[in-house]
Amino acid sequence: MAETERFDSNGNPVKSQKKKGISPVLIVLVILLLIILRSCFVVTYANQYKLIRQFGKVQRVISEAGINFKIPVIETVDVVPKELLIYDLPASDVITSDKKTMIVDSYVLWRVTDPLKFAQTLSGSVGNAEGRIDTIVYNATKNTISNMTQDAVILSRDGKMTITVPEDEKENNDLDVSGEEKQVVEITSLTEEIMNQIGHIEQQYGIEIVTVDVKKLDLPDDNKQAVYTRMVSERENIAAQYAAEGEAQAQIIENTTDKEVAIMISNAEAKAAATVAEGEAQYMAILSAAYNDPERADFYSFVRALDALRASMTGGQKTVILSEDSPIAGIFYGEY
Repeated sequence: MAETERFDSNGNPVKSQKKKGISPVLIVLVILLLIILRSCFVVTYANQYKLIRQFGKVQRVISEAGINFKIPVIETVDVVPKELLIYDLPASDVITSDKKTMIVDSYVLWRVTDPLKFAQTLSGSVGNAEGRIDTIVYNATKNTISNMTQDAVILSRDGKMTITVPEDEKENNDLDVSGEEKQVVEITSLTEEIMNQIGHIEQQYGIEIVTVDVKKLDLPDDNKQAVYTRMVSERENIAAQYAAEGEAQAQIIENTTDKEVAIMISNAEAKAAATVAEGEAQYMAILSAAYNDPERADFYSFVRALDALRASMTGGQKTVILSEDSPIAGIFYGEY
């Protein structure tokens, strides 16, 4: 596009002047200045520490949030986390005091408390810290569980144990319990036992293990079936014991009942024998009185002879052979 010529008041052409731009050198200098100024500032957030190093050596630690200054190029900055961190330990096998293998899966909550010592001993690396935590917590867990039986490990999982207190011991019970029959007792938890094994890590590495929590306690797969079989066998033994106790109680009840029945029958038989004896005595008394009376003696002799004859004629045989002196024959001779 052609430039438009400009004229003055006399009609003479006026030469246009070119505008001068910003020098590239100046722009480069400004950018370098901004970079240098930017490198002079250290911005620290609330969830981090800043370590100011000079030729690799830590000169100072910034622990408060805000903006600070450093010497560009000469001083460098390392960042150390300040918030609570979580480390999930890999599941591992441990052996109890009764030689039973258990799988423990746990995690650790930890944080940096001394960033300078953390940088000096672990190079300010979270990975190095987790490696040390893994070793320390695993050894503490192994030492703790190796001194406990499997049942004790399971009971101490939540730090509580349910017990049954007899009625006569409730008033004299010194345990911190709640409830009536089944009571919950506070015991040392597995976490507390493990934490008691850890005490030097803060002084040595500048980090604090806040807590160690066991997510899962399990048995190895090859032991589960054996444990289930043993549990079934134990339940069967308990059932057999209950059945045996029930049979023993039933036998006791049966024996007691038989004894009572035998006593009742014996008493009844004795009473019946006494009644029979009393009746026979009365019978003999009646006979004696009858035979002592001459008028009645012949009649009773006649009746007794008839009874004896009737008793002798049994079955189909109706013929009776009597001697002359037989009392029965006397009936037919008119002796009675």
